[in-house]
Amino acid sequence: MGALPWYRRYINIVGPLAMIIALSITMAIAQPRFFEFPNLMIMLQDAAIYMVLGMAMTIVITGKGIDLSIGSVAVLAAIIMAMLIKDQNWGTFPAMAVALLIGLSCGVTNGLVITKLRVPDLLATLAMDQVYRGIALVLAAGTVLARFPDPIPMLGRGKIFDTIPTAAVIGLVALAIGYVLYHHTWLGRYAVAIGSNREAAVQTGINIDRQKLYQYALMGLCAAIAGILLTGRLNAIQPTAAHGFALHTIAAVVVGGTVLFGGRGTMLGTLVGVLLLAMVTNALVMLHFQFFWQLIASGFIIISSIGFYSYLQSSGSGDERRTDE
Repeated sequence: MGALPWYRRYINIVGPLAMIIALSITMAIAQPRFFEFPNLMIMLQDAAIYMVLGMAMTIVITGKGIDLSIGSVAVLAAIIMAMLIKDQNWGTFPAMAVALLIGLSCGVTNGLVITKLRVPDLLATLAMDQVYRGIALVLAAGTVLARFPDPIPMLGRGKIFDTIPTAAVIGLVALAIGYVLYHHTWLGRYAVAIGSNREAAVQTGINIDRQKLYQYALMGLCAAIAGILLTGRLNAIQPTAAHGFALHTIAAVVVGGTVLFGGRGTMLGTLVGVLLLAMVTNALVMLHFQFFWQLIASGFIIISSIGFYSYLQSSGSGDERRTDE
């Protein structure tokens, strides 16, 4: 069997990077203010939450899973944190710690529903999304909780040296941790093995149920962090927030080159995918497009990316068969 063509080895990064370059050229002509430093920092801040979520989602999808409940988990964790601060006069740090525990617990619950009740990942997390959202609505009684003490606003919309968004630094650190987990620990290796060939993974002694629990626990923890960042960004939280978290995160991960059906993922590609979608959203805002065009653009990018990767995979398989012959 011959070596893989260069475009198949690096397409996970080259594809979205090419989209970024094309968008950059277009915006340089249409709206030069797109590249001003303050606007670039706004894009980084907008991308920060999805960097955190994308880190865990890359591992989950690589392990042939998916989590549609992350928006509701983020809101539930943030609502409980906000109520502890506003109603129970808790300190900020203990309330944030409880929020992280809530996210972790929700992730473990998702994993248990999937592994013990044998509910498919898609349906399990879709159902639990409704449960978590309902609990948040009951607890908050439809109200908006606002004006929180530091460091919550600092984490969400503060800036380091009055320049770099704090949230962006948190997002980049999360992806760096994800890179280490994915490439240098059993969590990433086992996710690849499970996503590539579940039966072979079982035969090699991998406890798939336990790995699923770890993957979804990490996803829940990252969702809680995203909820804290969202609360800080708005300095407010309401139970109807974060409805688009799951779709946007999955879009960024898939656009970045992680295979939607498991077995292969890339943290660097997730970063590129997150930045691409942040650039698209920002470009549409600067060009005065209405919000629904952002949804159309995101859907188009997802379909184009999946179709493009599928075409290259099928054509590459054909090349390999011809080489073998």
